[in-house]
Amino acid sequence: MAATEVVEAARAGGTAPRRRRWSPAPRRTPYAFMVPATVLFTAVFLVPLGYTVYLSTQKTQIQGLGLGRGARRQVFTGFGDYTGVLHDSEFWHSVLRALLYGCVLIPVMLGLAALFALILDAQRVRFQRFGRIAIFLPYAVPTLIGSILWGMMYLPSVSPFVSVMHTLFGTTSVNFFGAHAVYLSIANIGVWGGTGFNMMVLYTALRSLPQEVYEAARIDGSGEFQIAWRIKLPMIRPSVIMTAIFSTIATLQVFNEPYTIHTMSAGAVSSTWTPLMTIYHDTYTGDDVFAGSAESIVIAVLMFLVSIAVLRLTNRQTFGGESQ
Repeated sequence: MAATEVVEAARAGGTAPRRRRWSPAPRRTPYAFMVPATVLFTAVFLVPLGYTVYLSTQKTQIQGLGLGRGARRQVFTGFGDYTGVLHDSEFWHSVLRALLYGCVLIPVMLGLAALFALILDAQRVRFQRFGRIAIFLPYAVPTLIGSILWGMMYLPSVSPFVSVMHTLFGTTSVNFFGAHAVYLSIANIGVWGGTGFNMMVLYTALRSLPQEVYEAARIDGSGEFQIAWRIKLPMIRPSVIMTAIFSTIATLQVFNEPYTIHTMSAGAVSSTWTPLMTIYHDTYTGDDVFAGSAESIVIAVLMFLVSIAVLRLTNRQTFGGESQ
């Protein structure tokens, strides 16, 4: 309202309209909704991470014979534990084994997941609902249970594969726990359990694509294979990148599969075969929680760096091999 109108209203005996007072409540409401998630994130992630970093800078100092109450005490050691981890050859061997395991697991698992997703997304495929359930069902089985089941099938005395090989080829010399075959044996468990989840992610991305694009491609004379390779896969590329990053992180965190094979194979897989097995061995068997904490931080940094590398690589590449 202009100043002249206010003066005229006052002369006429009226009152000028009051301005609405500003309230900070609407702007604070979104932050109030963020409080539970922030508290939960801090409690289950930041606090344990900070405590792990703190433990990684400590060590146990023993005085005398170490028999009295004050003979053992926790002292600050700086980066001494990290120096020990960086010079630990067995730890880096476990990292290399995990990366080799990932090189076997990730391409096969994501390749099968993309293949199954494309097949289930095709128009002429029958029993799509049954196919989705059947492929996804292994993911619903706990990893430990699946590892035990596959470990039993790998044992020569009860393995059905040995019987099949003996029937077909007349040989029983099948060793699933050999120095090189064990990578395939453990990766097979991961492929069996993880393909269904990744398939559902890619299948959901395919179902969200516009059907008009497919119809235009068919009018232009494209077949189902050309539509799948040149249209569907490039359009769900963000989902493929996401599954590749998650699979890479899971590779460095693998524990249940190799640890189960370790307990069932009588030494074919060592107790420090993967980084997490090394951390578990040093923390509990070796009773050195400080070294285990330093190894955990190093693995976390490695997972971050490898994830960034995978993200950069997949962002530069397309399914046709050309950079965008």
